[in-house]
Amino acid sequence: MKQNPKSLKPVILLNIDSLMPEPLEVAIQTGQAPALQYLMENGNYIPNMVTSFPTMSVTIDSSLLTGSYADKHHIPGLNWFDDSRKEIINYGTGFRETFRLGMRRSIHNMIYRLNNEHMSSEVTTIYEELADRGIASASINSFVYRGNTPQRLRVPRLFTTLTRFKNGEWTTEATNIFSLGTFSKLRPWGVATQIAAGNYKFTARELRYLIRKNKLPGFTFCVFQDLDARIHLKGPMDIKGITKIDKEIQKVLNLYPSWEEALNRNVWLVMGDNGHSPTGKRYRDFTIDLRKTLKKYRISRLERSVSKKDQLVLCVNQRMAYIYVLDEQLPLSAVVEKLKNDQRIDIIAWKNGDLIHVESGMRKGSLHYRPGGEYKDVYDQTWSMEGNPELLDLNLTNEKVLSYGDYPDALIRLHSVLHSHSGRFIVVNAKPGCEFKAQATPSHLSGAAHGSLHKQESFVPLMIAGTSEKPIFTRVVDLKEFIIRLIQYQG
Repeated sequence: MKQNPKSLKPVILLNIDSLMPEPLEVAIQTGQAPALQYLMENGNYIPNMVTSFPTMSVTIDSSLLTGSYADKHHIPGLNWFDDSRKEIINYGTGFRETFRLGMRRSIHNMIYRLNNEHMSSEVTTIYEELADRGIASASINSFVYRGNTPQRLRVPRLFTTLTRFKNGEWTTEATNIFSLGTFSKLRPWGVATQIAAGNYKFTARELRYLIRKNKLPGFTFCVFQDLDARIHLKGPMDIKGITKIDKEIQKVLNLYPSWEEALNRNVWLVMGDNGHSPTGKRYRDFTIDLRKTLKKYRISRLERSVSKKDQLVLCVNQRMAYIYVLDEQLPLSAVVEKLKNDQRIDIIAWKNGDLIHVESGMRKGSLHYRPGGEYKDVYDQTWSMEGNPELLDLNLTNEKVLSYGDYPDALIRLHSVLHSHSGRFIVVNAKPGCEFKAQATPSHLSGAAHGSLHKQESFVPLMIAGTSEKPIFTRVVDLKEFIIRLIQYQG
């Protein structure tokens, strides 16, 4: 694949899973993140980029790489139900849950089916569009990697029983430079420190390998995953993970004669993908067990296939959940009434055609809305609505201008998940401090969790260094257009 003949300035995007504005700023102010401080002070810093919904990495990265929300790319969360196959799709929510669903199935979903089957063919990724322009890309440690170059996924013999790959190998469509821990490595001698992917050191080493070998393509996407696990256990303000990742970024910048030269030669983007909400300590107060709330209905169980007798399927994504109503004789309104009895559920939403209905366990009234109408929001999207706008903390002016409060870009993000896949289902959102539970769902009491529409999980930081360009809107879904514009602008 040819590079741009004008020797384009490579764009390097470092995605630090669960990096949030406040702990990032504390780490910088206390001198514990000098590399990130340098990039922030010598570029543009946006502390409130709006991520996609649900605030789970696979959906966010799909939105970032395709420039679309879930209604277009069709990756609706880490845990969802495929109504056409009557199958729960789980990309790895936790050991107990994935074990009951089938470890081999979950790994196959994450490593292969997400990119080759589940992501819509109606959207294109950054990698695919750049390839059409003759510009190479690299994906390092990202589970969302779809490109148009056949790549072999290789599984060590020890782990072949955990996958559905024939003879321990499978061909996938990825970027032409592709690294995913054990499954695909750039450095022949590199050792992945996790089964499915490398840790932050592995990611940084793979990036440094490309720089040393002078093999940086037009666009490189690197994911640092370790911070998320620390925050789940220790809470949102833990900064030790940021310090560790910063040391690896320092080593990357030190490959250049100076850090200034690193910015002269490359465009550097550093971002978080989702925030976290601190969770309460008491199980009874802060865990919303949907099995108890909906106990009068027959709920499918993880260890067996969904049957015709099952009325509901529950798919929890930490602080949001999908409730699938399989029984055609059971009206959605009956399930909604049960959910409204729990004051810890702040948003209950479902669709009827293109009309979105919103109610709440915390607030009275209802809200109905659809795209197109007299109200224009801060992202130039238009809406028509009636009912109580406080359910989504919307501010409506007499001039028909609409702005968002606790739920950034809520209208399109909620609309997108309700049109992201087929079936009759309800979306529920937990108030801050709470998370949902179903059978074998991981718990994060006294730590932190994400997944919801709330601003605590929806605002992420973005640093841009090596260019004066900025995205048109401060949303993750707009980064694809921004990155392609950066590369085209240089050409």
